[in-house]
Amino acid sequence: MDRSPEGVFRRMLELLMAKDMEGIAALWAPDGTAAFPFAEAGAPVRLSGREAVRAYLAGYPGVYDVTGIPAVRVHRTEDPATVVAEFSAEGRAVRTGAPYRMDYIAVVTVRDGLIAEYRDYWSPVQAARASGSLAALRKGLEA
Repeated sequence: MDRSPEGVFRRMLELLMAKDMEGIAALWAPDGTAAFPFAEAGAPVRLSGREAVRAYLAGYPGVYDVTGIPAVRVHRTEDPATVVAEFSAEGRAVRTGAPYRMDYIAVVTVRDGLIAEYRDYWSPVQAARASGSLAALRKGLEA
């Protein structure tokens, strides 16, 4: 496996398509973090450590069935350990069967071939629309 930041990121996408959440979690450093600055009300904003990432990902295939990654652009930064990735995922929301398409921007820092920091920017409105939880999102935002 290519252990560069871009290689690790692309491997993560391959594992996402394979619905291998355990494999994705194994890409994290034991003390690696994941942050979701735009997370919806009630969703975690930050995960600390591989085990927290593993627990977070465990139910993902039961929420979204990702069937394609139609667009990926990876940008290098001044820090050779960090890349910025623009990508899209599509599929369906498992509970509703509704089509799912999300555009993401992720900032990924890799050290020793493992993800040390992952910041994922996505739309909670789009996710709630697909999963049929717009009312819950609104209620959470108003609380």
